[in-house]
Amino acid sequence: MKSPNFGDRRDGLKPELVVLHYTAMKSCVSAAKALCDPAREVSAHYLIGRDGEVLSLVDEPMRAWHAGAGEWRGAGDVNSRSIGIELDNDGVSPFSEPLMVSLERLLGQGLLAAWGIRPEGVIGHSDMAPGRKIDPGRRFDWRRLARQGLSVWSEADGDRVDVEAFREDAAAFGYPSVEDDLLLEVVRMRFRPWKYGPLDGEDCAVMADLAKRYGVDRTDAAP
Repeated sequence: MKSPNFGDRRDGLKPELVVLHYTAMKSCVSAAKALCDPAREVSAHYLIGRDGEVLSLVDEPMRAWHAGAGEWRGAGDVNSRSIGIELDNDGVSPFSEPLMVSLERLLGQGLLAAWGIRPEGVIGHSDMAPGRKIDPGRRFDWRRLARQGLSVWSEADGDRVDVEAFREDAAAFGYPSVEDDLLLEVVRMRFRPWKYGPLDGEDCAVMADLAKRYGVDRTDAAP
C-alpha cells in the first residue's frame, strides 16, 4: 500500500530526524486510507498498527507530508529533514505491546543507522509543533525507547528554579521559541507526562541535563 502524497526533499536535505505521531483514528485501516487519500494531502513514511503490522507508505528517500508547520533546532521544513512514523493509537489509550516492539525493530534494525540519525533526533510531533500538535501524547513510553538507545531521556533532579535557564536549555536541546507556559507543557508532555503545576527544580534539572548532553548552539543552527 503506497501513498501518492509525497515529493522530493528540498534543497538537498536528508533525514536527520524521526518524528513520531499517533493517528487519533478508530483503526489502522481508517488511518491508512486517510494517509493514502490524495484529497487529504497528508502522509507518512510508515504506519504501525496496534497488532504490530508495519505499512510502508512512502519510500524513505522521499518527502512525506506528515510534520506540517514547525521547527526543531532552529530549522524549519521538518518534512524535508525527517522520517515520519504514524502509530495506530486513539490518543488516550496505552500504546500496544506489538506496536512498540515493531517500532523498536524499525528504528533499531536499520532506519536510524541507514540515515545516521542519532537518538536525540527521534522526537514527537508535539516537540516540533508546540501548541499545534500534542502527539504522540502523554501515554507514549519515551523512557522505553531511550533504554534501547532509540531516543533520549533524563532522570536528573534538582530544586533550583530558573525560568531563563530553562528557556535557554530547552532552545539548546531543540525546542522552538514559544511562551513559557506552553514550553513547560510540551517539555512535560514528553519527559514528565503526569506532572502539573508551575515550573519546578526537576523541570529545570531535566532540561539542563538534556541540553548539556545533546544541545546545540542555536546561533549556529541552520535558518
